[in-house]
Amino acid sequence: MITILAVVLIGLGGWWVWIRSAHGFSANSKPTWIEAELAALSRRWALPGSQNDLKNPYPATPERLQVAHQLFHTQCALCHNENGDGHTAIGGALYPKTPDLGGQTQAKSDGALFYSIRNGIRLSGMPAWSGQDTDEQIWGLVSLIRSLKHP
Repeated sequence: MITILAVVLIGLGGWWVWIRSAHGFSANSKPTWIEAELAALSRRWALPGSQNDLKNPYPATPERLQVAHQLFHTQCALCHNENGDGHTAIGGALYPKTPDLGGQTQAKSDGALFYSIRNGIRLSGMPAWSGQDTDEQIWGLVSLIRSLKHP
């Protein structure tokens, strides 16, 4: 067990030295696969298990989607773009890059989307909106995100 721990620590140390000497932790650099895996793992661990099972309690009516679109326009589009693809000056400059809400984000559960919007995502640029938006407004954003499917 000690040998395995030593090998892991040496590997992480080597990775750290390589990162620091090669390009540092600049947001301009493409993340290494280790960084990407650690980031994905931390996002999975950050979501309480009970949140993943939540379903949107509000139907996606045209009126609710219109209100959500206005909220998205004022709070989200700066990073996520009006169509949710994340191709904005700010979205492209963040690390990690702003995700395409119509792409892989669609695979997330309603509860995961709600939790991410309500509580934010540390070290990503995604703010928490719970102090400003009601739960009903946030669920409206979840409905709007569901309508942003991209091929």
